[in-house]
Amino acid sequence: MSADGRGAVRTGSARLCASPGLAGGGRLGLVTNQTGVLPDLRPLAPALLEAGARLVALFGPEHGLDGSGQAGEGGTARTDPGTGLPVHDTYRCEGERLDKLLAGSGVDALVYDLQDVGARFYTYVWTMFDLMVSAARTGVRFVVADRPNPLGGLVGEGPLLDARWASFVGRAPVPVRHGLTSGELARWFNARAVPERAGRPVALTVIEAAGWTRDQDAGATGLPWIAPSPNMPTPATAAVYPGTCLFEGTNLSEGRGTTQPFEIVGAPYLDGRFAPALAELALPGVRFRELRFVPAFHKHAGQPLRGVQLHITDRAAFRPVRTAVAMLGTLRRLYPADFAWHTTEDPTDHRYFIDLLWGSDRLRHTLDAGEDPLPLCDPPAHPRTWAGDDVLLYR
Repeated sequence: MSADGRGAVRTGSARLCASPGLAGGGRLGLVTNQTGVLPDLRPLAPALLEAGARLVALFGPEHGLDGSGQAGEGGTARTDPGTGLPVHDTYRCEGERLDKLLAGSGVDALVYDLQDVGARFYTYVWTMFDLMVSAARTGVRFVVADRPNPLGGLVGEGPLLDARWASFVGRAPVPVRHGLTSGELARWFNARAVPERAGRPVALTVIEAAGWTRDQDAGATGLPWIAPSPNMPTPATAAVYPGTCLFEGTNLSEGRGTTQPFEIVGAPYLDGRFAPALAELALPGVRFRELRFVPAFHKHAGQPLRGVQLHITDRAAFRPVRTAVAMLGTLRRLYPADFAWHTTEDPTDHRYFIDLLWGSDRLRHTLDAGEDPLPLCDPPAHPRTWAGDDVLLYR
């Protein structure tokens, strides 16, 4: 039974294991990682083999098949020890190289089962997109075993991506907080973005997650939470991530290297003014607590930092993107000589990383000009306003 008294959601992968024919038969490749489990925590790959599916290969995203890699790392395993199947690392693999990898794998269809977290810059959906494009070009079918959006599906936030700032944290015009499931995103990609890259849509099947409704967040589904990546340990992390991930584009720590990544932010130069200034904003659904911390790795590793922790008091009212933008505006106002933007870590790409995360340079320019950035966040809206009713699968 879920937290709201309704029956537990049945994931697309659970439905697929009960009826392997939903994938359409043939030689299957599974795009997955440690989140690809059934509700009883059995890994999907051996469960599919036991169910009689002709599974011949596995494909891993960023962080690898086992999810142990840090940000910016792929997988190293070439064979899955549990099944003996070959493992193909898709991270930083795209275009013709990905086409060759997919064609050489010998699969007739790809089954995608990765837990997304509802933010444009979480890379799993762009792994899905790149594979959909390659599948369309190579004649491979694409099947999404759908899972709920852990943030629910009633709210979208932030601007659509401007194509000039496309990257692996955003390849198509999707809002920062998109409000869709992976299956719904796949339908949107296939109608509007895949044909632009591949010249045609992919043969797509979405196996819906039975019993999920758009008002249910991760805690209401009755499903176990498996950390999708090393710095996404809890549903509370996912709830703040569409906003506080923007701090990756600044010289503040976003909490990597601590036990509360993305729930805390800080820097050596912050002082006692920051937390009270945020409290004065009276942002809905959140309170700020001053704290000190020392990251074990990543930005400012080993240094004592001062900052704040975000405490969500009302999930329905909380707007992570608007909250983070208000925090950035406060930082720019209080610490103009210390606050700074970061460029990307790619030596061949000198764009500001905040522009890639936001999807344009408007946020950076607005803040640098000392103007109010909050109008850039308006209006938060139902996902149908940007995606259209035709791609929605759940009420």
